[in-house]
Parts: sequence; structure tokens; C-alpha cells
Amino acid sequence: MENNYLKNLSGLILATLFISTSGVLGKYIAMPSEVIIWFRSAFAMIFLYGFCKYKKINLTVVDLKTHVPFIISSLFTAAHWLTYFYALKLSNVAIGMLSLFTFPVITALLEPIFLKSKFNPVHLILGLMVLIGVYILAPEFNMESSDVRGILFGLFSALCYSIRFLILKQHVNHYNGSMIMFYQTFVITVVLFPALILMDLSGFQSQFPYLLLLALLTTALGHSLMVHSLKFFSASTATIISSIQPVFGIIIAFIVVDEVPSKNTIWGGLLIISTVFIETIRSKKAT
Repeated sequence: MENNYLKNLSGLILATLFISTSGVLGKYIAMPSEVIIWFRSAFAMIFLYGFCKYKKINLTVVDLKTHVPFIISSLFTAAHWLTYFYALKLSNVAIGMLSLFTFPVITALLEPIFLKSKFNPVHLILGLMVLIGVYILAPEFNMESSDVRGILFGLFSALCYSIRFLILKQHVNHYNGSMIMFYQTFVITVVLFPALILMDLSGFQSQFPYLLLLALLTTALGHSLMVHSLKFFSASTATIISSIQPVFGIIIAFIVVDEVPSKNTIWGGLLIISTVFIETIRSKKAT
């Protein structure tokens, strides 16, 4: 029994580690963000299709009412990925990932609007804590600063991610996770196809291994492992463990490209991540 727990916990931590590679790969693949996301989606779509066929996962969308939510949530996923990569390229891995990780509190604040649940005043306090954390990341609000613009893109990415999550939770959460990711990557691949015509692809050959790594390791394998782990852990536990994504991302960036976070980034990041822990533990006790 203990061995099974350790095995499942290792799988969840491994999934978190794989997903954390998006920071370094997103910032340092030398191609336009739109092109990176297209290849990420296209390669992941092919991999996920093969995986679903191998596992005999039904790809039929049975409920016709879920077609529109599938498409809308996919568009928000595309916006989330694009603006996150903009944030990474404008600032650094630490700031990009920490700005994105405001999404759990943003989700908690938006949930009453989307799911008609009761608003909890605690979420307002946590929201203020997040704002303070973001302020510490960039104490001087100057739009000429690439770090400030990176933070704003990161916050917008977090907003898109939260809306996408709430749409899926409201309409299509009864479908298999790999099946949902297959259709999301399919829609993104179609929508961003013009990027292949309009943007520079000259670096494709040299960047191909990193694009493949982003699609397979980060997107398909990482997210598939994360979905699989939810069979053995509660959503609260999975959220707590996934909160170490920015930490993993910062460590990977330090090892791979020698990127060292500033003191402001460390203190602001600690405050942002603390709000995730507080909300996750609080919500777990409330259930």
C-alpha cells in the first residue's frame, strides 16, 4: 500500500516537473511565440491522438451542447499559452511563471460568477495578497520596463487559464482529460495555422528538437501524467504539489541558462505561492 502511494506521488511530482520545463523552453526557443505554440499544439495533437487510440479512449463528443464550450475553452487555452510565452520572452522564467501562478486565486474570485457559487470574503484577502506579491515583483510600474510588461502578460495569461478551467469545469469535465487535450490542441493548431504563412520559420531546423520536447514532454506527457494522478489524489492535494512548478522552473532556468532570480522576485514569489497553499488547505478543510 505504501509502495503504491509513493509510486503515485512520484508520478504527480514527475508530471509537475515535466510541466515546469515550459518556462525555459518557452523563453529560449528562438522563434515567434505564435509559431512555437502552433508546433507545440500540432505535435502534441498527433501524440495525444495516438495515445487515445492506443488506450481506446472514445474521441466522440456525445453531447452536442459541449461543442461551443470546447471551442471557446480552446481559444482561451491558446490565449493563455501565447501570453505566457510573451511574458517569458519579455521578462525571465521566474517572473513569467510566478505571474502565471496567480491563476488559483483568480479562479477562486471568478468561480461565483461562472458557477453561481457563494462568494467567500477570504478570497478577497487572498486576492490582495497576490496583488502585493505582484507589486513586489515590479515595485515601479513603468510600461517601458520589459519586466512590467512581462508581468502584465503573465497576469492576463493567468486570467485566460482560469476562465478556460471554469468553462471546462462547468460544461465538459465529464470527458477524459486526454480526449479534451486532443481537441484543444486540434482547435489551436487550426486557429494558429496562419502564423506559419505570415511569420519567420527560418529557425525551425535548429529549434526542432526543443519544439518536440515542448510538445511531448511538457504538453502531452506532463499533462497526461497530471490527469492520471487525479485518480489517486484529490484536486486539493494535486494543486498543493503543483504549486512547486515555479520553484522547479526557477531551478531549471538556473541550471540550464544560469538565470538567477532577484530578491524582489523571491519575496514576491513566496507571497504569491503562499496564497495558493492557504487557499488549497482552506478549501480542503471546508469540504
